[in-house]
Order: sequence, then C-alpha cells, then structure tokens
Amino acid sequence: MLSVVDYPLIIFVFSFILFGLSALAGDFCRRRVAALKQENRDDFSVIQGASLTLLGLLIGFTFSMTITRYDQRKNYEEAEANAIGTEYVRAGLFPAADAARVRELLRDYLDQRVLFYSTRDSSHLRQIDNTTAQLQANLWSTVQARAVAQPTPVNALAAAGMNDVLNSQGYTQAAWWNRIPFEVWVLLAAIGMGCNVLIGYGAHRTSVILFLILPLAVSVSFFLIADIDSPRGGVIRVRPQNLLSLSQSLHTP
Repeated sequence: MLSVVDYPLIIFVFSFILFGLSALAGDFCRRRVAALKQENRDDFSVIQGASLTLLGLLIGFTFSMTITRYDQRKNYEEAEANAIGTEYVRAGLFPAADAARVRELLRDYLDQRVLFYSTRDSSHLRQIDNTTAQLQANLWSTVQARAVAQPTPVNALAAAGMNDVLNSQGYTQAAWWNRIPFEVWVLLAAIGMGCNVLIGYGAHRTSVILFLILPLAVSVSFFLIADIDSPRGGVIRVRPQNLLSLSQSLHTP
C-alpha cells in the first residue's frame, strides 16, 4: 500500500510550507518575544552554522542511502532477466513435452514480472502477486516432477536454474521493501524546522524572499530523495529494460 512518502510532490509542498512557516516563526520570536542581542550574535552564528551543516550532512547521507537502494533495484532487475533467460535455455534439457510446458510458463511468468515493475495500482499489484505465486508453484512442480522421476545431473542443472529464478524474485521484492525508514523522515523534518527557525531568528530584518530560500532548497532535496526512494510513486523509477528485451526475444517466433 502506498504511503505519503510515495508521493514526492506532496512531500515537496508539505515540507516547503512547514519550513517556510518555521522561518516566519523564528522571525516572529525575534521581533515580538526576545530580540537577539548584538553581543550574542557571534555565538548564535556558530550554532546556526553547525545546525545547517548537520542538516546538510543528514540530507547527503539520506540521498546516498536512496541511491544505493535504487542501484540495488536495478541490479536485481538485471539478475531476474538473466535467471529467467538461462532457465529458458536449460528447459531444453527436458523431454519435448516438459520443455514446452516449462517454456510456456516462463513466458507467462516473464510477462507478470514486467507488469510488476510497471504497475502503480495497488489492487492490480495484488493480482500480479497472486498470479506470480501460482506460476512459481506450477514451474517448480513441473521441474520437480522431472527431477524426481529422473535424478540425473542434467535434470539437477535445470532444477538449480529454476531455483535461481524463484530466488531472484524474492531478492527483488526484498529490495523494493527496503525503504528509508519513516523515522528518518521525521528526524530530517525536525532538524529542518529547527534550522529554519534559526534562520528567521538570526535575520537582521524581515524578508519573505530571504526566508524562502532555505525552505525551497531543503524541500527540493526532500522531493528528490522521496522520488528516488519510491519504487512506484516517483518519476525516477527502475525500468524493466532487461526483462522487456528478454520478453521480446522469447515471444518472437
């Protein structure tokens, strides 16, 4: 099920409004509650600079985590295509009837894997998962029956290839579930709010344009992180290029 972090545009709008109001709140405290004294400005600048540095480091580390997860999803998509393609070839080691059955199931299974990468609808995704599970069961039962009936090294090789096909799907699913924890988003938002309050409180005068520079920069960073981190909700997504290329080759007479 998609959550709010799967909608990068909502993250951008919400964070921009939140951080902008935080900067205005700091300015309000400076003007109405307790003005910053000149003798304390140097110490305040040190605290402000350290806080902004911390925010920048946290954003950088989070972005690095996101890129790592994105690359992992790409690598597993390639691994899935390789596993399916290899098993499609190894199916020729079976007798003609079993080989035709396994290859037909693999083509249907490949179509479901392509749909897994492209769909955004949660109900459609559940249907894809159910169909994929059924195809996996049929594939394994077909290979298992032949391997048990004739436990030869050739059949064992084909069974090992099918095991790689099933494992690759599990690795892919685990990678898609491996997201930035929601607690990290809360921590980033809290530190971002604090930094924007410091910006507003340390300003010499009220300037709406000046107060919106940091909120805009941080909000764009949050938008980019959320977009890359979301496998389905973002614009930057893993395209099943290897699976599509394999599907085209297997469906071509």
